Amino acid sequence: MSRIVLKLGGRVAAAAAAEALALRAQGHDVVVVHGAGPQITAEMERRGIVPTFVDGRRVTTAEVLQVVRESLAEVNGDVCAAIGPAAVPLYGDEIGLRATRVESLGLVGHPVPSAPPAVVKALTAGRIPVVAPLATGTVAAEPLNVNADEAAAALAVGLDAERIVFVSDVPGVLMGGVVIEHIAVDDADRMLGDGTFEGGIVPKLEAAVLATRGGVRAVIGATEVVA
Repeated sequence: MSRIVLKLGGRVAAAAAAEALALRAQGHDVVVVHGAGPQITAEMERRGIVPTFVDGRRVTTAEVLQVVRESLAEVNGDVCAAIGPAAVPLYGDEIGLRATRVESLGLVGHPVPSAPPAVVKALTAGRIPVVAPLATGTVAAEPLNVNADEAAAALAVGLDAERIVFVSDVPGVLMGGVVIEHIAVDDADRMLGDGTFEGGIVPKLEAAVLATRGGVRAVIGATEVVA
């Protein structure tokens, strides 16, 4: 039985629950990792906090981290409700997901590949773990905000998943306004390094590169990153 990680964007989280259930019905182990980007930004603006991003990653203060946690909890509940009784709500910082802190971004970390026991237990029981992307620092035991794309890739590699699918309103990797069907992992890495890509596609593509190099097939919309 293969394992598949679905990373759901905040705008499509509940709607994509049907895909998780369909894959499970086909006999796959399914792990869902969701974001909450639009919800976090909207709530920050409501509270008068100006969102700041660097290469698609949210600069996170203690105040922002509280908004992140509350927004993730809301989306996690929506996704679990959409999936139904098979869903198991999990929070990365509570199940042992670790991350190395990125000091320049505040309370933000790059997650380390792992297979948290709570996720494995849920899969063994035939259920669908729904993971909110938070983590604990590898040096200081502090909660960190982690990009959901990176969290999904770290879990995919740690769980030895067959593939990771990034489900969002992004059609794929665009070159000259056209979605490309395949991109070699070395080409993706080179173009990320020279600044070819900007904004939210950067962490998605970086996560796909991490997953591919870890032996996991990675698909972003209509684009597959190939080894």
